[in-house]
Amino acid sequence: MNVVFLSPHFPPHYAHFCSQLKQAGANVLGVGDPQYDHLSSEVRDGLTEYFRVNDMHDYDALLRACGYFTHKYGKIDRFESLNEYWLATEARIRDDFNIFGVRVSQIDTIRRKSRMKDTFREAGVTVARGRVVRDIGDARALIRDTGYPVVAKPDAGVGAMDTYRLENDHDLIQFFARKPQVDYIMEEFVAGDIYSFDGLADRDGNLVFFTSHFFSQGIMETVNEARHISYYSLRDIPPALEEIGRRCVAAFAVQERFFHIEFFQTAPGAYTALEVNMRPPGGFTTDMFNYACDMDIYRVWANLLVDGRANLDFQRRYHCCYASRKNNRRYVHAHEDILARYGAFMVQVASVPGVFSSALGDVGYIFRSERLDDIDEITRFIHATEG
Repeated sequence: MNVVFLSPHFPPHYAHFCSQLKQAGANVLGVGDPQYDHLSSEVRDGLTEYFRVNDMHDYDALLRACGYFTHKYGKIDRFESLNEYWLATEARIRDDFNIFGVRVSQIDTIRRKSRMKDTFREAGVTVARGRVVRDIGDARALIRDTGYPVVAKPDAGVGAMDTYRLENDHDLIQFFARKPQVDYIMEEFVAGDIYSFDGLADRDGNLVFFTSHFFSQGIMETVNEARHISYYSLRDIPPALEEIGRRCVAAFAVQERFFHIEFFQTAPGAYTALEVNMRPPGGFTTDMFNYACDMDIYRVWANLLVDGRANLDFQRRYHCCYASRKNNRRYVHAHEDILARYGAFMVQVASVPGVFSSALGDVGYIFRSERLDDIDEITRFIHATEG
């Protein structure tokens, strides 16, 4: 099997996907912009061959890379990055080389939040009222129905970048005065706790692995208000959340892909869909899958691609939590105090790449316990601030 992996060097821990693919027997053909000598040893060891391009946004250069690999190794069987930023590029390459996976005709359904709403509705899942607004008059017409506050976000945006909560007409005027020249969706603000439904589906859409996470707050608040964040996995998924999560996976026709679907819990057993992402959940969550279940999701994914199947009998043995810290905040407890008191629970301390720090903090503590009370206690200790 020939798998072209776009951007094998970033984020750094995605090198695990490449190394497991190679161990499973695939030719792993990397395409990226760093010099080969600048790649980490883990990235280099996980690749069969590497093709450097000067600019990864240069589509002709990517075509040449894939043409070279086709000439040398034969038909390309998969083209992946597992990175939301490159989803549209992946789809275009798949069209041009007739590769299995999400194609250009499908990309808007998983990239445009307005199109996601249609699919959520088809699955019978509640969504926030909203639509793409073209100008301030269109926005005011929507707000007459929803009232303030509203949330404005790029229809095809990534994460919470350029996302705003508007409290009143002054905020609305200010937003349109600085609005980027891209389509924006505006929707009612939904109050509730944020849960995700995450996992991996096989080629037929069956769930190979699935779990759920609870978030201390939304990424919009984390980024815009420079907060730290925490989120943890559940050992037992609420039945109503699992049921609508499964419906969404079916409605979005997830095949041989990771998924990350976000919901607001507005009342016990009641969920409103926020958005879907057809890639692994962000940050170090794939590592958290492994810590929570004592497994290797990188190997599971690689075997799924290479063998077409992945037999995984998993148990959610632990709650696994990520708690971040920001360099601009003064914390009560030093790093050494955290490790001295809770070192037995710690499984990883992660330094966050700068591009992710607004959402994930500057450093992240990953820890696990069978007891949710432990998770809450450790999180409070990590996040305690002065003043």
